[in-house]
Amino acid sequence: MRAVASFLKTEAAGGVVLFAAAILAVILDNSPLAAVYRAFRDWPLGSALAAGIPLHVSLRSGIDDGLMALFFLLVGLEIKREMLEGELARGRQVLLPALAALVGMAVPGLLYAAINLGSPATLRGWAIPAATDIAFALGVLALLGSRVPLSLRLFLTAVAIFDDLGAILIIAFFYGGRISLTALLVAAVLFGVLILFNRRGVRALTPYLLVGLALWWFVLLSGVQATVAGVLLAFAIPLRAGPAATRNPPAAVPSTAPLRRLEGALHPWVAFGVLPLFAFTNAGVSFGGVTLATFGAPVTLGIAVGLFLGKQAAIFGTLWLLVRLNIAPKPAGASWPAVYGVAVLCGIGFTMSLFIGGLAFPGTILSEEVRYGVIAGSFLSAALGYSVLFLSRPRRIRVVL
Repeated sequence: MRAVASFLKTEAAGGVVLFAAAILAVILDNSPLAAVYRAFRDWPLGSALAAGIPLHVSLRSGIDDGLMALFFLLVGLEIKREMLEGELARGRQVLLPALAALVGMAVPGLLYAAINLGSPATLRGWAIPAATDIAFALGVLALLGSRVPLSLRLFLTAVAIFDDLGAILIIAFFYGGRISLTALLVAAVLFGVLILFNRRGVRALTPYLLVGLALWWFVLLSGVQATVAGVLLAFAIPLRAGPAATRNPPAAVPSTAPLRRLEGALHPWVAFGVLPLFAFTNAGVSFGGVTLATFGAPVTLGIAVGLFLGKQAAIFGTLWLLVRLNIAPKPAGASWPAVYGVAVLCGIGFTMSLFIGGLAFPGTILSEEVRYGVIAGSFLSAALGYSVLFLSRPRRIRVVL
């Protein structure tokens, strides 16, 4: 439980920093320093790279395709650890967040598609409202302190992890570019080398990281979204410290295991570096000339409705139904209003939603509509979720003698 508490503490603090970075970006983009902010965000990197190589052309795209690979590496490590030794390895305990996450991705996507049905150009953004931002959501929970039961924090974490897994698959299959079979073949060979390292009992991280860097390069050149390389590398990192550790039960896996060492080293860099940088360079949006009609644009409305209404209805409805049918247990010590509050918080889709939005509509006017929708849906989800959880806290009855 100490490891879980440490994880939640890091994620919650990172969520606060992520929120601050996003707010700062919005403030700067609506201030006299807007030109300076945009020049920094769009600072060209292409001149510093080899000519003819289809790499990043700006600081923002460099962060999206480069540094965000570290975020996906960390997500992959967390998914693997949770599925092999954590909360997601416990039979019926997995069913509730897994089904809630699956329905919670499908319903927002369907709502977005319904709103954009008559516009093939914008229908490509159907996956934008599908994922939950675990750092942001846990940051909101951190403001509530002990009012929220640990079981609900774990449920939210599990849902977000399954969401991330689903988002990774969506990115890999639906948001790649033109495929280079040669580069893809080299990437497949490199991934095979990583698996061979694992099978041969290599426990030093350096060989994995060096081959992982080459894997990222060739995945980038292949036309598949480059951040997928981070997930592939994560699945190859060993969970056991050595041959002797395989005889230990899961709870006894030592902290010297390669996966745990890498996860622990990455957490602060991703939570307090990569994600705030991503938010700072992607959340900036000008509200000059914005009216209510702006939020009625199909992309903006589809994202906001998907995140705010689709997420909470799908996740709470799935959880309620599974508990009523006695298929899965309700999170221990949690009231139904508190469960609903956490379901609403799942509509905070900030990081992954912005990331998928950038892939769906790269460098187009629709990217502004994406940001409006993500900010609106995530803000409404955060505000309502916080309010419900605050009001649903257990009340102490004072007895006067």
